[in-house]
Amino acid sequence: MDNIRNGRFKTGMTDEAAEYTSSLDADKIIFEADIKTNFAHTSMLKHEGIIDAEIADNILGALDELKEEGYGALVFDPSVEDVHMAIENYVTSKIGPQAGYMHTAKSRNDQVATDIRLVLRERIIGIQIGILEFMEGIVEMAGEHLEDVFIGFTHLQHAQPITIAHHLMAHVQALKRDYERLEDTYKRVNLNPLGSAAMATTSFPINRELTTKLLGFDAFLENSMDGVSARDFIAETVFDLTALCTTLSKICEELILWSTYEFGVIEMADEYSSTSSIMPQKKNPDVAELARGKSTIVNGELVTILTILKAIPYTYNRDLQEITPHLWNALKVTEDTLSIVTRMLLSVEFNTERCAELAGRNFATATDLADIMVREKQIPFRTAHKIVGRIVNEATANNMAEEDIISGFIDEIAVDLGFDKLELADELIQDALNPAENVKIRRVLGGPAPEMVELARDNIKAFLNEEFEKKGI
Repeated sequence: MDNIRNGRFKTGMTDEAAEYTSSLDADKIIFEADIKTNFAHTSMLKHEGIIDAEIADNILGALDELKEEGYGALVFDPSVEDVHMAIENYVTSKIGPQAGYMHTAKSRNDQVATDIRLVLRERIIGIQIGILEFMEGIVEMAGEHLEDVFIGFTHLQHAQPITIAHHLMAHVQALKRDYERLEDTYKRVNLNPLGSAAMATTSFPINRELTTKLLGFDAFLENSMDGVSARDFIAETVFDLTALCTTLSKICEELILWSTYEFGVIEMADEYSSTSSIMPQKKNPDVAELARGKSTIVNGELVTILTILKAIPYTYNRDLQEITPHLWNALKVTEDTLSIVTRMLLSVEFNTERCAELAGRNFATATDLADIMVREKQIPFRTAHKIVGRIVNEATANNMAEEDIISGFIDEIAVDLGFDKLELADELIQDALNPAENVKIRRVLGGPAPEMVELARDNIKAFLNEEFEKKGI
């Protein structure tokens, strides 16, 4: 088939050059969006009297037929550079040369920019819904573990007692930020470039407000040069996806650690595990490891996109074509990873006895012992910090457990360090060192006390209800 845009040249591209410049592999994704763009543009041309109504109706009818028949109805050969040309060829095959009117006051430059935005906004919404569903599942899981004491880590060392629920809700808050970043980016994605034409608009009296309304955009881009060449919205979206995948990767890392014999905190579901080809006792967290690895692909796509963009002058340059495959891949990897990590985490079973055991060891409650000294004896925190630090050092060296720490032992250390005896009640000391009591007294907003976690759950539930309603779910 001859290229219908080859009037400028005596000969067409070689097959090799045509294949090298083709975007057809990635264009399948924008097939339906391209039909919508052509339909809206042609409807506008008809409404404004720019093309004959009967011709417009013929074009619209052909586009409707193509939508029904699907992508397989298109014919491709080396002369067809992209899906835009294939669709125009299809319409031409149905109604003849009148199909050329479809291209009045429109360029592939503003057309592809419009198509990408149409597809991307739907994919963003889909990912957002996935995030909300994941958050909802974690919130429900947290509700089952409000009282189950666990250990919090800093530097991957025992830090302070928390609850399983408090830890789970930390991931919910991170996912909420991932959701909100995409929500904000959506505002910059949902803008209409159609009408920018090649880069300087058109002399035809087109109605950009009408196409904006027909395509469901919030507004149109107000500079035609920017309209055809802006791809920062893609970089911004892929950054958001990178942040989301970082959250998912952190979850996977914890699942991998927690499922080890050394931690023994969780049991991974068989459906997300594998065994060794030679060691029959093994239960490997393969899915979590692969999700952790695959999430890095999105980081790479972001760097590639930014690198392509960094040296492109205004306005349209063919380099921009190379950005979209990286966008589609980043979206696919993120969608797949979000889905699998959601199901994997929500299928996990916590070993609550082991969690409680870890919370009660390694003097993770030492901070509260220091706090009691400050509250009860009105001494500076740094003094209390020094005394408790020596207590832990001595107790560890002598294989003492938390229950072995009594008032007399504390007073000996205080005096040895040059301070007065504290004479704390043994009951007070043991309450401070008890992980369950330690958690309960942290009734600070954002803290691990069960009622504070429950308040956080209620707030997230209200957020989820509002956002699900916005998304029509």
